[in-house]
Amino acid sequence: MSKLSLLDFGFFIAETAASPKHVAGLLLCKRPAKSSASFVKNLYREFLAHTTVQAPFNQVIDFSLTGLPTWRTADSVDLSQHIFYHRLEKGSNDRQALYQYAANLHVPLLDRSRPLWEMHVIDGLQEGHFALYQKIHHSYADGVTMSRWIAESLANTPNDLELRPWWTQKHGGYGAKRKKAAQEVAQSVWTEVGDTAQRALGIGRLAAMLLLESVHLTKNAIALPFVSSAKTMLTGQVTAGRQFSATGISMDRISRIRERTRSTVNHVALTCLDGALRRYLADQGVVVDRPITIQMPVNLRREGDKSTGNKIGIVQVELSDPTDDPYVRLRNIGYSLRNVRTMMDSVAPVAIESYTILTGLLGQGAETFQLSDKLPPMSNAMVSNVPGPKEHLYIKGARMEEMHPISVLPPSNRLNITLFSYAGTLYFGLVATDGLPEVKRLGQFIQEAFAELEACVL
Repeated sequence: MSKLSLLDFGFFIAETAASPKHVAGLLLCKRPAKSSASFVKNLYREFLAHTTVQAPFNQVIDFSLTGLPTWRTADSVDLSQHIFYHRLEKGSNDRQALYQYAANLHVPLLDRSRPLWEMHVIDGLQEGHFALYQKIHHSYADGVTMSRWIAESLANTPNDLELRPWWTQKHGGYGAKRKKAAQEVAQSVWTEVGDTAQRALGIGRLAAMLLLESVHLTKNAIALPFVSSAKTMLTGQVTAGRQFSATGISMDRISRIRERTRSTVNHVALTCLDGALRRYLADQGVVVDRPITIQMPVNLRREGDKSTGNKIGIVQVELSDPTDDPYVRLRNIGYSLRNVRTMMDSVAPVAIESYTILTGLLGQGAETFQLSDKLPPMSNAMVSNVPGPKEHLYIKGARMEEMHPISVLPPSNRLNITLFSYAGTLYFGLVATDGLPEVKRLGQFIQEAFAELEACVL
């Protein structure tokens, strides 16, 4: 048995029927040439035959009245309760139908009496396509780790026909014996003491930066939480029901803009999102006269760290002041992101993690007491960026053409946008409550905003 970290435990504290805390990947695949119509059904049957389940996918959560919950290895794992087959009917099997089907699968809570994951094999899509919807509780790992798990379970070539499901692979950090020599224990205690000191100093530094920014002695040195406008449909009490949409932009097109403007992928992507969000709000009759603020999860892992669990912090980022010039928007966002990078480099990761927990508790308190419609939200939206494989991957010879993350909704945010780069394309995954008007239009506005930026700088 192993205890959860406080951050991992937070996903259980915050979880409700209206706001589940699982994440998912929607993999769109093309059947191999000359494969039979039963290819996908046979793939599902083969998944069921892989009954050796490794940690964390054989772990069940045990709650305690005296301390943090612990992970316990399940006595057995019945794969029929975790792996499911679906077939879409003709006339309801296009891309939008798939997105809505995945959104509906994303609504139910995972059963806490069992290991917290599911795999859904979706057959019958147009032009020989099928999809895999893979749903995992966020307490198991962060998005970067989950992306790596999925990539490691797939093949690099269509000729590699070995099936190696992610639940059968061994992942570091789970199930290891925790017997330590006295020297190792002493080292662990010393590390904890050091972390505590860094945490206290870092939180003090962040508090000072927030104070200076709030009284206008600095400008954009750090983005303030809970100052976003609460008057847009993007924010408010999170309700049950989900919708999902996605769009993609060629990395080659993005690279041309990057090289011309000396910017990064994040700069370009957030410039498109800023323009698209403003256009989406204006389409609903809402004009925001100040910078849109987003929350951005940042990876706190050291390079080469492949441990499990969540090692992320969440920081606020102000996007651009209102402008009709895409290049000005790009420059403003670049300046804001440089300030965030400077802030991150000046504070220990453990302090950023603590800041994330503290601000998250405040946001969750408003959500729990049904105050999110009345109090200012932490931000206007959540935006994540998860790097994915650079080349196409395969499963039993079927090429994975697209991979879309479907994430959680944080307190008071009705929209979460996840950027995911895969095989030469940057995908924008949009998950929202079903009360947000036509989230698929936001995907169209992202394409329009990118075209405007492209025309402006090239």
